[in-house]
Amino acid sequence: MLFSFSLVVTALVASVSASNVVELVPDTFDGVIGKGTPGLVEFGHCKNLAPVYEQLADAFVHAKDKVIIAKVDADGEGKPLGKKYEVTGYPTLLWFDGEGKHEKYTEGRDLDSLAKFITKKVGVKSKIPAPPPSAVVSLDLHNFDEVVMDPSKNVIVTFTAPWCGHCKNLKPHYEKVATTFEPESDCVIANINADDQKNRQISEKYEVTGFPTILFFSKSDKEPEDYNGGRTEADIVSFLNEKCGTKRAVGGGLNDEAGLVPEFDSLAHKFFTAQSSARDAIYKEALSLAATTGAASKHYLRVMEKVANGSAEYIDKETKRLSGILAKRNLAPTKLDEIKVKINILKSFVEDRAKDTIAREESEL
Repeated sequence: MLFSFSLVVTALVASVSASNVVELVPDTFDGVIGKGTPGLVEFGHCKNLAPVYEQLADAFVHAKDKVIIAKVDADGEGKPLGKKYEVTGYPTLLWFDGEGKHEKYTEGRDLDSLAKFITKKVGVKSKIPAPPPSAVVSLDLHNFDEVVMDPSKNVIVTFTAPWCGHCKNLKPHYEKVATTFEPESDCVIANINADDQKNRQISEKYEVTGFPTILFFSKSDKEPEDYNGGRTEADIVSFLNEKCGTKRAVGGGLNDEAGLVPEFDSLAHKFFTAQSSARDAIYKEALSLAATTGAASKHYLRVMEKVANGSAEYIDKETKRLSGILAKRNLAPTKLDEIKVKINILKSFVEDRAKDTIAREESEL
């Protein structure tokens, strides 16, 4: 029984669980490729390429009658196809015209390069979703000094080049860092295309000879400091927290230390575990301390007042309530930060943070 090309493609797409990449095997390959519709075929499943390839298929899903985005497990069931087309390394990308004649794809393997290649071949534009606005500040010769030398800003700068593989690997981590630090007005996450001819004098000034080079300019000293740490989001967030005095968490928001005042932490735990008769003296001590710590003390004092007024379950209930709000993350970043600080302070009443700190420091020795 003969099946139409459209029925074959429909059945194949359904078999890959909502993926728009058509998975081909020896029994189905000739029923799809060379039947009038050109296509790009990946031989050998590559974990690094897979997410980009899925995005590519999604970007051309509106043009299934114009182009096929397919793959063959050339190291598994599709091994005979790999042998037929002389595939010797994975992944190999081959472009097949409507008659089945093929050529090797040798251009970039990023989404834009792949999409441009297909558009050039079939004349159909991709529908790649527009990326969200970047929180990374873009620098060039004209604004570099204005941003970096601002005495009110700590600035970290990546010197990159468009063709640099390590720069491409760093970019998604750096974008996440920039988003995380967006609420910190005095900590700027920036980048400069150091390979651009018009920016060369900036690269030469700071003796940039390799990519990516990462320099940190503190607000107190504009002599750059080389960043030689890891290139993950966690590594860079940790570095900036130390340099900028911030308490940002990997993935966004504040970490578990944000808003805490060590002197108040000690009083908070002492207050929570004390007999009712002893709490008045501790509260007075907290009031006295508040005179020197300012706004940071208000949350501690509020919790003490709630507990002293007989709300024994207040800490547990309020922690659960605020944690629920924080988990939804549908409020403004400043409001979410305020809620996280309140949660951290509530925990100070239940936990002995001084003891926890000592234990942590001893474990690090």
